[in-house]
Amino acid sequence: MTELGTPVPYLAHFGQVTFRLTVHSDNRPTVRSNEAWVTALSPPHDPGALDDLRSELVRGLRIMLASRVPEQAGPLAEDFAQDAMMQILASIGSFRGESRFTTWAHKIAVRIAITELRRKRWKDFSLESLSAPDSHAPRPISKESELPSPETQAVQANTAEIVQQLIVETLTEKQRLALQAVMFQGVPLEEVARRMGTSRNTLYKLLHDARLSLKHALEARNLRPEDLLSDVE
Repeated sequence: MTELGTPVPYLAHFGQVTFRLTVHSDNRPTVRSNEAWVTALSPPHDPGALDDLRSELVRGLRIMLASRVPEQAGPLAEDFAQDAMMQILASIGSFRGESRFTTWAHKIAVRIAITELRRKRWKDFSLESLSAPDSHAPRPISKESELPSPETQAVQANTAEIVQQLIVETLTEKQRLALQAVMFQGVPLEEVARRMGTSRNTLYKLLHDARLSLKHALEARNLRPEDLLSDVE
């Protein structure tokens, strides 16, 4: 056990740079203005500011992760905080001061955490299994209040069968795999792009072309594509 305020040194690695930081056992970071944060975290980097920012990020990530992955919240918070530190240091010049610096930093950390959690969720699935009709991949769960009426569900089920048929008949294999994964299974665009070995923009164009082909095919059958082919974020 260390006494209150006793400095505890450790090494932190950010990219190719290793810093010797000092953590104080009372865990109270220094209060800084936006300008002070930017100055301290710009090269050559103030070790005390790095220490304080890392502690701030870990604290916020622990709270966010506790409700999602309680058993892994601690270790993941440390990992995600280090990834966030690397990105924050690399993009420090883009901070515009429109919010508190720590708020801006937390947003970056949370975005990284959510992206990584989503990637971990889908890491055991292949695109081929995701697009299979009997896939056991996790699906989004709707709230009971959002469920449509039995009549609407029947119409949607019938239309879904037609859409599945048109997907097989009108789309290329790549379009079919991408659309099934993103639109029907809810796999993140970034993860599908990674599995397909392509960029996010290229995948978006592939999905746009696939949706356009499906739209024309649905219109030819007097169906309303707007009710089925919502925009892919």
